[in-house]
Amino acid sequence: MITNTELEYKGDLFPTRITAFQKEVDSVYFHTDNSVILKVTVLRDSLIRFRYTTKGYFNNDFSYAIDKTQSHGYNFLEVTEEAEAYIIKTSKVVCTIQKEDLRIAIFDTEGNALLEDELGFHWEESYEFGGNIVKMSKAAKEGESYYGLGDKATHLNLKGKRVENWATDQYAFQKDQEPLYKVVPFYIGLHHKTAYGIFFDNTFRTFFDFCHERRNVTSFWAEGGEMNYYFVYGPQMSDVVTTYTHLTGKPEMPPLWALGYHQCKWSYYPESKVKEVTAKFRELQIPCDAIYLDIDYMDGFRCFTWNKDYFPDPKRMVDELAADGFKTVVIIDPGIKIDKEYSIYNEAIANDYFCKRADGPYMKGKVWPGECNFPDYTNPVVREWWAGLFKELISDIGVKGVWNDMNEPAVMEVPGKTFPMDVRHDYDGNPCSHRKAHNIYGTQMARATYEGVKRFAYPKRPFIITRSAYSGAQRYTSSWTGDNVATWEHLWIANIQMQRMSMSGMGFTGSDIGGFAEQPSGELYARWIQLGVFHPFCRTHSSGDHGDQEPWSFDEDVINITRKFVSLRYQLLPYLYTMFWQYVNEGVPMLKPLVYYDQEDTQTHYRTDEFIFGDQILVCPILEANSLGRRMYIPTGNWYNYWTGEIVSGRKEAWVATDYDQIPIFIKEGAIIPKYPVQQYVGEKQFDEITLEVYYKLGKEKSMLYEDAQDGYDYNKGRYSLTTFRLIGKEDQLIIQQHKEGKFDTAYAKFRINLHGLPFKVKKIQLDNEKITLDNVAFDNNTLVIDKDFNELHIIG
Repeated sequence: MITNTELEYKGDLFPTRITAFQKEVDSVYFHTDNSVILKVTVLRDSLIRFRYTTKGYFNNDFSYAIDKTQSHGYNFLEVTEEAEAYIIKTSKVVCTIQKEDLRIAIFDTEGNALLEDELGFHWEESYEFGGNIVKMSKAAKEGESYYGLGDKATHLNLKGKRVENWATDQYAFQKDQEPLYKVVPFYIGLHHKTAYGIFFDNTFRTFFDFCHERRNVTSFWAEGGEMNYYFVYGPQMSDVVTTYTHLTGKPEMPPLWALGYHQCKWSYYPESKVKEVTAKFRELQIPCDAIYLDIDYMDGFRCFTWNKDYFPDPKRMVDELAADGFKTVVIIDPGIKIDKEYSIYNEAIANDYFCKRADGPYMKGKVWPGECNFPDYTNPVVREWWAGLFKELISDIGVKGVWNDMNEPAVMEVPGKTFPMDVRHDYDGNPCSHRKAHNIYGTQMARATYEGVKRFAYPKRPFIITRSAYSGAQRYTSSWTGDNVATWEHLWIANIQMQRMSMSGMGFTGSDIGGFAEQPSGELYARWIQLGVFHPFCRTHSSGDHGDQEPWSFDEDVINITRKFVSLRYQLLPYLYTMFWQYVNEGVPMLKPLVYYDQEDTQTHYRTDEFIFGDQILVCPILEANSLGRRMYIPTGNWYNYWTGEIVSGRKEAWVATDYDQIPIFIKEGAIIPKYPVQQYVGEKQFDEITLEVYYKLGKEKSMLYEDAQDGYDYNKGRYSLTTFRLIGKEDQLIIQQHKEGKFDTAYAKFRINLHGLPFKVKKIQLDNEKITLDNVAFDNNTLVIDKDFNELHIIG
């Protein structure tokens, strides 16, 4: 065992012996004789916060990440003292704190070690900046795996990796490149079939080392601030992710159109080009709900202005696009051009809203408009001002969504590509330097944008998307993974990033389909579309430097594949909307890596390609050129091949053959998958029936369908419809029961039920215990149409 004294030569300092402790309601304080205080707070029986200070007192307790609307409470809390340690018990875990050196160990109630300090908390004085470099090291367990940390461009399992969290404009990033655009200092550990989580809530530059430097040690540290982390006990990964997502917050329901297909490019202008693109989508019958305007729509890149040469009448154009089903989304960056003829600039100067250097002058940096100043979004007064600026765009012109870019913050022509570290921030009344505020700058910009768009879009729901984010940003905004590249490797990266973001609480995320930098081949674009339609946010975006990237920029095969898969997404919108409802209400990730789906199966711990879309659809992209099939891992259970109807059993590898216009898709047996008719945009059609794809299972399975008005806030008043389907399969019978909640009445009247995999020929049908002739339910080839308001459908062989 390494003792603290053996490491003092490194300059690191360690807690010494505990001299006092006290309990106050849900918190226990431990004081050492070298002025370290450890505050242990029990938020839930499975959620414990550890907060350290080295100076004998704590600073103001403030976090942008924690959702203050979430309630916490525990069932049991007991603190006892033993000869060598203090013991904190809840109904789920036992935590020991060593008297000698403040080291911590956490066990389940059966005495199995979940997480133990190696060196534990230690620190190094930062004489250059003041404060401490705070460090924590934990003993890695045998066979331990690690997941999470947002959109890292590396293997899903982080074992053996070291990663850095510093929001960075990383154009054309490569595999394993660090750091990237987002900061999510949350990871999940898994060992001995038990999962736990660590959320290190520190906005300074942070690092995580997963047995990279030392084989049996996991560590994390920050260049300033407090050692302040939350421990989340599973034992299931689903418990860990759900608890973390509750802790940092969940979004509200998006408008349904935001889950449709979006088209974007740097840049669509003038108006005639925008109209040409949108008309082509309708001509080719490729569904599309949103068109994006990049920085060229502005007058000299000045935010909240329009270039009247390109867009002489923005309101008319936006109205005409809306009449054709297209919602207009515009970009807004943080850099405000230094221009005395520019009203936004003058307002900010008059009210002192811009970030300042330590010595007093406004921080100045070059971005697209040239020299700019930058609002301090960590100041609530500035956020309120910023929100008010959206009135014209949203209320008057009719723009439906806002896209925040360059908000890492990115600055050109300087070595660090961002603000100087001496820039000062308000930090909601906790003044600090950019070292502390950098990682949350983008989130606070997105928050201010969200508050403005929500205010002026009301009674409709807002749509915001951001490039940079910190934990908790999901409360305000969706996101995308930044400036990727049109390569097969980046298709692999995008697949992993989406799974990782879902596990990290930020579900509403996508990648630039086809790649932002460089030009994809038709085949790569087709394979990316086939994956991208199964990501929560679905948008093609490209730099435009290397040619066009609309679906018709490629050959007829690619147009047809795009139409086929985007149409499939539109059919699956009720399924996707239900996934989103589960995310919003229960903190359940929309995409589930196989290890999340079945952590008991060690074969899943290093799988990267396959994932579960929602609860019942297994997707595996084709990630190599010239491939008409691939080896993949089928997880536990029995699964129907979506294309062939063949059933395969899980927990094994299998070769799956596909065509160019397919990727491996499987449906869990027993699933009931709702589908809408194909629409060219959300709300285009009123339909009298929706389809339920029913997949027979010998046994029981539950499926859900959530619906509401697809926009607005009536769902918060109970005007929603939540249908729970229960399937019971027997050797010669199939029973479907449904239970409805909520006050929303859907516009359609009937279900078209398609039965898959029935092992018997249908002879009789009973509907709510009444025998129905097959003619009366339009029964044909295992398809029947019935009234939506049944309680029990009984199909008998």
